[in-house]
Amino acid sequence: MAEINPNRSIDPNTGYCSETKTYYSLRPNVPLPPPSEPLSITQYALSLLRSSTTTTSATTFLVDATTGESVSYGEFLRQVHSLSRSLKTRFSLSKNDVAYILSLASLHVPILYFSLLSLGVVISPANPLSSTSEVSHQIQLSKPSIAFATSHTSHKLPSNLRTILMDSPEFISLLNQNEDVADFANSNMTVYQSDPAAILYSSGTTGKVKGVLLSHLNVIAIIAGYYHVTEETDPNEGPPPHPVSFFTLPMFHVFGFFMLVRAASKGETLVFMERFDFEKMLKAVENYRVTYMPVSPPLIVAFINSKLTDKYDLSSLQLLGCGGAPLGKEVTLKFKEKFPNVEIRQGYGLTETGGAGSRVIGPDEAKRHGSVGRLAELMEAKIVDPATGEALPPGQKGELWLRGPTIMKGYVGDDKATSETVHSEGWLKTGDLCYFDSNGFLFIVDRLKELIKYKAYQVPPVELEHLLHSNPEIADAAVIPTDIGRVMYIRWELLLIQLLKG
Repeated sequence: MAEINPNRSIDPNTGYCSETKTYYSLRPNVPLPPPSEPLSITQYALSLLRSSTTTTSATTFLVDATTGESVSYGEFLRQVHSLSRSLKTRFSLSKNDVAYILSLASLHVPILYFSLLSLGVVISPANPLSSTSEVSHQIQLSKPSIAFATSHTSHKLPSNLRTILMDSPEFISLLNQNEDVADFANSNMTVYQSDPAAILYSSGTTGKVKGVLLSHLNVIAIIAGYYHVTEETDPNEGPPPHPVSFFTLPMFHVFGFFMLVRAASKGETLVFMERFDFEKMLKAVENYRVTYMPVSPPLIVAFINSKLTDKYDLSSLQLLGCGGAPLGKEVTLKFKEKFPNVEIRQGYGLTETGGAGSRVIGPDEAKRHGSVGRLAELMEAKIVDPATGEALPPGQKGELWLRGPTIMKGYVGDDKATSETVHSEGWLKTGDLCYFDSNGFLFIVDRLKELIKYKAYQVPPVELEHLLHSNPEIADAAVIPTDIGRVMYIRWELLLIQLLKG
């Protein structure tokens, strides 16, 4: 938790300080490594993994549900070491080089991430479905010295960019060099927490796609929060089942990226598929006894409306972590009616915050329908009136500002956008209209730029969508302004819905 002056008056219910007009996290304090200590994301995650009492080298880490292939933790560690050594010696990759990655989800992607990060190489994963012009723009931003692609995506890359195909025999051989497995904790590769770790692509708080630069510390702070702040379990219920996650998330997205690192640090099993298919996902939940899924709201709507769910045994599923957009109370209640034993927990974050912001922990907090939880560990917040710049107390709506160790280093190659988004005192302006209630729970009203102005009113589209969702005759709904300049904006959630229904 952020350091709080004991002389300040902090409301224990909301975390709000009337003196500083700042909200402080109500979560327990999270230990972080000393900032000056050399430490990469790879080293930190694997140090947590080694402390696990239930995970062994034979425990399955990665499962490709499309092919049925899997990788154990022992194999993963060996291949990460082999690849990192090969990339360093044979390709002369070194700290602060940028590696552009254009690949569908595969067993090789996590291995590549951890290998590059251990070398201090900045990973820059992108959507493999991006157009050639989008790829060109991203490459102009990140300025990579090497690219990793597949035989299906490499044609989008410029011919003068050194490229390794991840589905080639050459790459496979890099994973399987017969060398002793090194202990990453004692590696002679010096990577500092302040060093850049990843460039992830985002439209920013608004506008054209930007390259968000995250440091090793940004991700370490997120993983520390998830690792150290957990809910208590009932000793009378016996040991919980081994956690198995199913990834509907793209590994190039900030949510997928940090959840991947989180899964590795906690010794969990992670199931994914190359291309998302709703029924194949249900089959994977049954086959691999999936306990947890990070999802977006459209997928929860698909769970509610699809009759395919009746065909499969989903009894292992315990929890859905929902992010990406606000989830209305009506949708939550419909889901609970159909799946009474599955809990939905919302969270909030941006690429610019490393995916951190707020989250729900435990069944009691999950009952706060519509909320994205309490302020995350180590995080501070302000609610700022967009018109006056005044910081507001609980119950009042304004733009959410966030500050903490997970906030990005900036937008690569765009100092102007960075200065417009990150305040001189370190506050990130999220562009989201929000409020905290009297118990410190955060509610997302809508994007400031999306508010529909009608006469003297500002109408959040999300509120209208939630109202429409309350009608049992409506399967799903989306509200957009009729202004022709803004009708072009269509939420990515709606595109996903069409894919799920198609």
